[in-house]
Amino acid sequence: MKSNNSKNTREMINMPSFKEIENENNPKNTIIKYLKEYHEKTGRNVIVYSSSFLTKENEEIYIDDFDKNGFMTMIKDLDKTIGLDLILHTPGGSIDATESIIDYLHAVFGDNIRAIVPQISMSGGTMIACSCKEIIMGKHSSLGPVDPQIGIFSAQNIIKEFELAKKEITEQPETIPFWTILLDKYPENMLIECENAIKWSEYILEKSLRYSMFKDGNQKKIDKIKYDLISGSTTKNHSQNLSAKKCKEIGLKIKYLEDDKELQDLILSIHHACISYFIHKNKDKLFVNQNGEYLAIKTE
Repeated sequence: MKSNNSKNTREMINMPSFKEIENENNPKNTIIKYLKEYHEKTGRNVIVYSSSFLTKENEEIYIDDFDKNGFMTMIKDLDKTIGLDLILHTPGGSIDATESIIDYLHAVFGDNIRAIVPQISMSGGTMIACSCKEIIMGKHSSLGPVDPQIGIFSAQNIIKEFELAKKEITEQPETIPFWTILLDKYPENMLIECENAIKWSEYILEKSLRYSMFKDGNQKKIDKIKYDLISGSTTKNHSQNLSAKKCKEIGLKIKYLEDDKELQDLILSIHHACISYFIHKNKDKLFVNQNGEYLAIKTE
């Protein structure tokens, strides 16, 4: 950690509110400014990966394979020996792209990665956060379940529906016409697809947790986290928000953003500037690092 010679000076200055950032009307410069100050405070690399899913109605702003290009651009000239803090704001996305990004980040920074969730990091974003050695969250922050989705359907729920159909058809053969109509909506081999998707999610989550957060191989904790985030027994819906307190109860290594007021101000200033950027610019994803490297993407 670098010493913070500017601490006394900073304590005399209030970090800007969202309204003040809006009035400044230059959110890109604001993001870079506070990322540099964050780096000076922590001595660590910092990358923002943020998307506009809260400010725009766009069904395509999910984690995808192209995002790795954004991370490659941000990482190219960084000092790989000082670790990475990853600021995440995403609804999640493709499971294969998520796994590929996690593997790439581990290949570059090893297990020296921290996730910071200024507001929401769901689904694949939760997977990325779980691949880090710890997750920094505020009282307002949320992670989400990582149960796989097949199109618009939950893989877990599809399996449960088939199991219920099998039970009722066996016990009440007169329900066969009803279940025939209901199950016809699914394509062939749907059960196999669902089972494979669940196994894949379990594999990625366990691999990620074991690589960094639980290097000690605490299988009991890993199994509990997998169960709570994937099984659907603890979480009732894929869009359910899990607070920092709930994530800590599940067993994830959580640090509270409020424990460091200066860090909290920096993180929220960066996040508010990202939200302001999305409000004013026709872009959907944003990558920025402390060196001012910057990539904004418009999804089609």
